[in-house]
Amino acid sequence: MDYLKISSSALYTAFFLYLIATIFFGATIKDDKKKRNQGVSGIIGITLTLVGFAAQLVYFVTRWLASGHAPVSNMFEFVTFFGMGVVLAFIIIYFIYRLSILGLFALPIALILIAYASMFPTEISPLISSLQSHWLYIHVTTVSIAQAILSISFVAGLIYLIRQIDQSTASKRTFWLEVILFGLFIFIGFSVSGGIFKAMDYHAEFQYIEQGNETTTDYQMPAIVGPHDSKLLTQDVMKPWFAAPSWMHGADAGRKFNSVIWSVFTGLIIYLIFRLISRKRVGATIQPLLKKVSPDLLDEVSYRAVAIGFPLFTLGGLIFASIWAQEAWGRFWGWDPKEVWALVTWFFYAAFLHLRLSRGWHGEKSAWLAVGGFAIIMFNLIAVNLILAGLHSYA
Repeated sequence: MDYLKISSSALYTAFFLYLIATIFFGATIKDDKKKRNQGVSGIIGITLTLVGFAAQLVYFVTRWLASGHAPVSNMFEFVTFFGMGVVLAFIIIYFIYRLSILGLFALPIALILIAYASMFPTEISPLISSLQSHWLYIHVTTVSIAQAILSISFVAGLIYLIRQIDQSTASKRTFWLEVILFGLFIFIGFSVSGGIFKAMDYHAEFQYIEQGNETTTDYQMPAIVGPHDSKLLTQDVMKPWFAAPSWMHGADAGRKFNSVIWSVFTGLIIYLIFRLISRKRVGATIQPLLKKVSPDLLDEVSYRAVAIGFPLFTLGGLIFASIWAQEAWGRFWGWDPKEVWALVTWFFYAAFLHLRLSRGWHGEKSAWLAVGGFAIIMFNLIAVNLILAGLHSYA
């Protein structure tokens, strides 16, 4: 049985089911007096979400059978599992609060994550020695699920801000909200630009020196930035505009930095097209759709997600991570970039709960914190994995 082919088909199926479910969740916000129709749309939306999640479970199990290890060992597998965790967290929250509007925002986040993951190499490769441990399953899956739950806090906080912030005049609040929404366009930009050049089968090979050894790297996007002190080996392709700085070390650091630049560039184009069509800020375009949503309920969902996700992150991101670090590298802590940013994430959400419980930071202040926490998670996922060198560079 070709488990890898089944796995790939199941992931595509889940992606399209989530996409269709998003449309039905969108139908629940129409100003329709027939509430029964809205209920039907919500039921169809959650049903499709459940079927899509089942398909993604099939992807996870069959890829595990094909590889012989839990599929969370590289960027494609980890980000895909992260997206699955976001869907699972949304399903749980949905059945507690019956808040359909979360699906209109949570599912697109999962879709963006899956599309983002698909731009990385999908091939199965043997595990390096430090990953050949049962802690691979325990630490990585726990952290991913915790971050997925915390992402629901971001979703609820973002909806709260879009609904509550006055969009009639420009202000610092509308500016920063638009910056956050633009960040989502950057994710879309990575998937779009990566998909276009992947369809074109674009390749450009560079030769450079890494830690005293001569090595090569293959670019799948035109090189705006090339590896530091490198030589372009491929003929008839675009030459780099500039080289990556010398301090940017790590496996394929230049290529990864180049991907980030393309993401921002393509995301900016998509954002400007959206603004040109809507002739409004993104937040101002969405706000009228959220009039029926209870801000108090959104605030409660945002807090509850952190209250659940924070202890789980403490367990997976600090305790289990330290145990695995001791087993793999002979020390519990080593100030690796990934470890540092995991600690930054922990301190941030600890401060979130402290300010919420002891200082009474509810409503908009709490929503901004939820959004800020997600930004830290994304920085850890993208910048730390793709640009900063460390012991976790195998990701």
